[in-house]
Amino acid sequence: MLKTLHPSPTSGRILPMICRLYLNQELTVASSITLESDQAHYLRSVMRLAAGDEIILFNGCGGEYLCSIEQLARNHLLCRIESFSDISRELPNRIHIVQAACRSEKIETVLQKATELGAASFSIVRSERSSLKLDAAKLNKRLQRWQQIIIEAAEQSGRTIVPKIHWINNLASVPALGLCFTLHPEATATSWQQESQSIQQADDISLAIGPEGGWSQRDIDTLNGADFRCLTFGPRIMRTETAAPALLAAIQAGVATT
Repeated sequence: MLKTLHPSPTSGRILPMICRLYLNQELTVASSITLESDQAHYLRSVMRLAAGDEIILFNGCGGEYLCSIEQLARNHLLCRIESFSDISRELPNRIHIVQAACRSEKIETVLQKATELGAASFSIVRSERSSLKLDAAKLNKRLQRWQQIIIEAAEQSGRTIVPKIHWINNLASVPALGLCFTLHPEATATSWQQESQSIQQADDISLAIGPEGGWSQRDIDTLNGADFRCLTFGPRIMRTETAAPALLAAIQAGVATT
């Protein structure tokens, strides 16, 4: 729940933009809405907002709502929804990240950066060399934390859609959505240069990223059986938390130049 920044059109100085918050509920123009206590505390004590200030709300269904704060008390905030903007800052193609389970801090990096760069969804999947092991209780708490990281990244970056995250125990159960690739530095893999045009034109793209130790041959065989083709991305080997943001940045750069 951060304020984003933009340059002043006159001086070029960086000025704060309106604070954006995600609410998982229906939003309607000309209605009033009460924000929960932690969001009210954030706006009052951290962002130092007051009655009369404006904020932006979005619910992940597309577009965003301009609101004015009517009342800001200790335990709640009342605001009025003034208008709706049917704006989209999403990529023209939906990028689905399949990230092999690895150390939690690495997964958090992937979720934050890939959300900022436009990922449409995340699947965290157990692979043969995955180091992360969670029981049911810990997994539920971790998924809640991961989803909150995604929400905060969407708030900060101006996204109007909030990506969902899923845990998959079996690599064979990974959804193969659209054009599917697994990043793997093998000699017979197709190169980014060969596939970049088809990637830019695809509606859905699934990118599978291996764990710290890379995909095993059994993993590659399983993914190949699910229509994932091996893809190389340059001559260097990237860390597991670097690969998805790098690929998303390359896709976004290609979209910007077309």
